[in-house]
Amino acid sequence: MQTWRKFGVIVLGAALLAACGGSSESVGSGSGDGSPQPPAAEGREFLIEPGDRATFDAVEAFISARPGDTIRFDCGFFAIDQTLLLTHTEAVTISGCGPDETVLSFRNSSGVEGILINSARGITIKDLTVADPAGNGIELRSVDHGTLRNVRTFWSSGGGAQSETPLSAENYQGEDTPMNVACTDPPTQDPRAPENNLGGDTTSPDYTPSEKAGRYGIYPVKSQNILVEESESIGASDAGIYVGQTSTAIIRDSRAVYNVFGFEIENVRHGEYSGNLAECNTGGFLIYDLDNLTQYGERTIMRNNVARMNNTYNFAAGGFVANVPPGSGMITLAYDRIDVYDNVFEDNNTGGILHVSYELFPEGAGRPTDRKIDFYTEGLRVYRNSFKNNGNGLPRPTTNDLADGDVARLLPTLVGVKTALGCLTTPGECPVDGTLGVRGGHIVFDGLFDEYDPDCPYPVDANGDPVPEEENFPGKPRHTDSDPNPECHYNAYKFDTSQEDNPRKVPIFFPSCIDDSNTFSDDSLTYTNFHGLRGLEAALALLDENPLGTLLDPTTLQAILTGVPQLAADLDMSVHDCEARFGETLEPIEPVVIPPFEPSGDFDPAPSPEQVATLCEADVSAGEVNFDAAPVNCPRLDHYNLFADPEDPTSEPNGRGFPFVLNTKLFSDYAVKYRVAYMPPGTRATYKAPGADQPTGSIVFPVGTIIAKTFSFVADASEEHIETRLIIKRESSEGTLRWDGIPYVWESDGNGGRVATLQMSGREGIAVEWDYENVESGVRHSGSTDNYSVPTANQCLSCHANNDLEAGSPPIGPKVRNLNRAYRSESMVVTDQGRHPIAGNNQIAWMCDNDLMTGCPDDLGVDPISQVATNLEHVPRFNIPGDAGHPAGSDADIEARTRAWLEVNCQHCHNPRGFAANTGYYLDVFRQVDQSYGICKGPTAAGTEGSGGRTVDVKPGDADGSILAYRNGPEADTPAAQMPPIARSVVHSEAHALLRQWINDVVVADDERYPGSESCAD
Repeated sequence: MQTWRKFGVIVLGAALLAACGGSSESVGSGSGDGSPQPPAAEGREFLIEPGDRATFDAVEAFISARPGDTIRFDCGFFAIDQTLLLTHTEAVTISGCGPDETVLSFRNSSGVEGILINSARGITIKDLTVADPAGNGIELRSVDHGTLRNVRTFWSSGGGAQSETPLSAENYQGEDTPMNVACTDPPTQDPRAPENNLGGDTTSPDYTPSEKAGRYGIYPVKSQNILVEESESIGASDAGIYVGQTSTAIIRDSRAVYNVFGFEIENVRHGEYSGNLAECNTGGFLIYDLDNLTQYGERTIMRNNVARMNNTYNFAAGGFVANVPPGSGMITLAYDRIDVYDNVFEDNNTGGILHVSYELFPEGAGRPTDRKIDFYTEGLRVYRNSFKNNGNGLPRPTTNDLADGDVARLLPTLVGVKTALGCLTTPGECPVDGTLGVRGGHIVFDGLFDEYDPDCPYPVDANGDPVPEEENFPGKPRHTDSDPNPECHYNAYKFDTSQEDNPRKVPIFFPSCIDDSNTFSDDSLTYTNFHGLRGLEAALALLDENPLGTLLDPTTLQAILTGVPQLAADLDMSVHDCEARFGETLEPIEPVVIPPFEPSGDFDPAPSPEQVATLCEADVSAGEVNFDAAPVNCPRLDHYNLFADPEDPTSEPNGRGFPFVLNTKLFSDYAVKYRVAYMPPGTRATYKAPGADQPTGSIVFPVGTIIAKTFSFVADASEEHIETRLIIKRESSEGTLRWDGIPYVWESDGNGGRVATLQMSGREGIAVEWDYENVESGVRHSGSTDNYSVPTANQCLSCHANNDLEAGSPPIGPKVRNLNRAYRSESMVVTDQGRHPIAGNNQIAWMCDNDLMTGCPDDLGVDPISQVATNLEHVPRFNIPGDAGHPAGSDADIEARTRAWLEVNCQHCHNPRGFAANTGYYLDVFRQVDQSYGICKGPTAAGTEGSGGRTVDVKPGDADGSILAYRNGPEADTPAAQMPPIARSVVHSEAHALLRQWINDVVVADDERYPGSESCAD
């Protein structure tokens, strides 16, 4: 039976709905052992004042911050025009005068996030507001010990940055400031549905939510030891205050209002909600696991919170939260072991607590194909809570909902219809108030759980070894997204397999224990188990046998009620009385305690100006590199003495420097690039054997190595050098190795010459043009842009940093598979570097033969014609058909070249240890092309602009329906949409055409060839 047919009973029941209207310093839970921010340390203070220099000064401070430093924003309204990125440092505090006094507005920013902290430790952000970013407000990514205290994220009413009445310097203060948002009367009906604009409840006197707002307010992800307290989020089109893929997290004493989800704990291991207020959101609190992510969660405490009036229509444009039914006080999904106690759930139209599972979703319509995730929440304990007026205003499905046939959007109708049938079969259980029993309840349960599967073996990792077990759930596999997708859902750990009937282990793997210590108001139904979609097909079959019968015909209705098991909801909550049934209930979860922050000692204090001058201005012999200056950032590029002509970065390299090129390179607005590697005298690189165990790994270079990359634009046979980026491998006083990226911009020296000066804060809006023939493909490239950008030093880190590599900004390109080719300059302009002795030779072989690399294989197998080493791995040039060794234009050729481009342009972030690790979308060439490679994979946090209305990354045979093709194409014309997010302002036309060809002509809906591909096929 087609999926939409399953909704027949729901649609018939929609008419019924229409008729019935349906600040503490403590770290843990009272632990009292101190706050997780770093201890006081001697450091500098960077004071940022409002005005035209605010962005420049803030960016410089975020780049320069070292342990013990404070970045303090003065009181006032700040117009910030780019993301403030702090990365690869520790023990830094970012503060303001208070969220009402210090407002950082990102309304006109060219970046996506407001404040972004990446790969840092011991970071505190406090006493400020972040307003109107295009994407996330305050994001902590891969942070250990992060504290957010007394902060607010805010999107202006009616569209965030696109609001007609935005937050501004004129209105941010006083009692009438737009930031003072009450919760009195949320809009319950979506104005995007045409029928709701005829007198519907589509507006609110408090605030106008909008899908144009940014995605997440407060967003710690893939982190550990996180504390969010005394903070607020208003207007996020996804989650207001979120913690995801994180271990040890506390959210307390905070407020979320007019977000889609107020508070969200996703894939968190040991989390806590305490003392929070969720009101006027679509949903109040969410505790769940999402599939195909870096970790799966367990053990969260929810205590002393209030979830009230979370009835705002769902204004998300995509992602999981787009399915959240309005009127949800709390939802739990696919997450084991939750304690819910001492909370208040009131005035939520669908239900106080919704306990549902992924089994509720039909295959191909929301049910994960990831078999590492357990579909069911088990071990939920609910006690000492107060429930008032929940489930009494079920939202009616819109015409859009009915057309889409989305289970989640139709969930309230499903609950209402099946509960109404339950009220008919259980007289006296439902309040009599004219609703005909069409309602939700204080507690809504889908009643779904699994049976023991004796034929499903314990899962294994990528090496074929058993995956580790969960410490708190003996026998349960502790999966990560690096594990292969098993053939089945292993669940033996839930059952006593020594007994013949394999009884479920209770209460730990029983769905929920609901104690009699809760208080339920009698204006609402206490409990409804609506049994998911079960019973619908049988009911539809009976209706088909009696086509004139309807739900209102007594004969047909009686036949349905008596002949269809689990169609009517079960209203008996006593099955969840664990003490009565099992003689015990669940032991309380241990309190969450964040351990004290311990400085690593990996970061040295900033060098003094005198130290920099001494090293950089030292006399150096002609032809020698100034390696003594490598530990510091020199004010000018020529201080390092890298090139024979200091004004020409294409001249002969000094010292033992040698140029190199890549098979496929990172696209940067059609710039041609000159790459040169310099190693100190007497040192050599180490051959790094390639392989899937470390797909991001490159050749290992010695301390003191300097790699220079110059970006130039060729037009009319002349060449203009715009920037030269250096990455330098340094060693701290404690022996820690780190690569630092530093950008230099070429400009006139005022005397008719050229000089490259240090620009740590980058430069935007550079006008460039190009008109040249590609030396590899022969294709002519012509065009221009006024928006070429030199990245900041911290943006270099955001791309180059990977947790499985050396710290800082290690090189991305110099992998054996990408260097396995002959050297040839990218530019047709004749240069000294183009005449270097490496020219025409395999680059790996040349390094090995010239004592520049040790550990080389004995026989590289270099083909004398192609100069490709046949005994080494090799990725093709993406723009040369047949370069992968397959027939030109064949499916294998197109896929190999597409994968080469994606690896070089995207994989440095999209890998299990990269900046985009939280997406579960990984693009190394060793990976099977399955769901982790984007096949039928839904986005985790792309938002409205990021998804472009598409629902999956790669949709077989449909490039127009694929997020991947959209985000690197011409339609993605905003910072929040385009990928890669930096380093390009125009579309890479040839690569975009290749991606579309791969998706349209090669990727097919065939689970044997592309696992998971049939799940989103039309």
